[in-house]
Amino acid sequence: MPEKPTTPKAYLDSLPEDRKRAISAIRTVIRKNLNPGFKEGMQYGMIGYYVPHSVYPDGYHCDPKQPLPFASLASQKNHIGIYLFCLYSSPGDMAKFVEEWEATGKRLDMGKSCVRVKRLEEVPLEVLGRAIKRATVKKFVAAYEAGREGQRSGGSAAKKKSGK
Repeated sequence: MPEKPTTPKAYLDSLPEDRKRAISAIRTVIRKNLNPGFKEGMQYGMIGYYVPHSVYPDGYHCDPKQPLPFASLASQKNHIGIYLFCLYSSPGDMAKFVEEWEATGKRLDMGKSCVRVKRLEEVPLEVLGRAIKRATVKKFVAAYEAGREGQRSGGSAAKKKSGK
């Protein structure tokens, strides 16, 4: 069994050419729009963007040894996954992202935070770039902590904001 890639470059080099091209283009947009304080590396077997422990020592609540995930890219069996935890933590940013994506006329296949596409041409890169750019480390950590506080008190931050 081949070794798992330990760097984004090694991850990209392990992909078939069509997936490498698509994920490289998406990665370029994310990196171009990523605000200071976030780092790129490998996380959960994917190319990940995260808040490092040097900035947010608590790390990710599911596994505090991991830095706080912000976004990830992965080549899955049947799709390319663009994981946008930054939107999951911020209902307002999620709504804006969905509205902007749908306004392009491109189909949005999205779960709680994962956008699934088959080809690069399905991704409105400018919409993705704006979503990444809107999230500063300070704003993202505040939304994450508000969501965690909502979970501890019996509700989600999204429900509290909408009054449900």
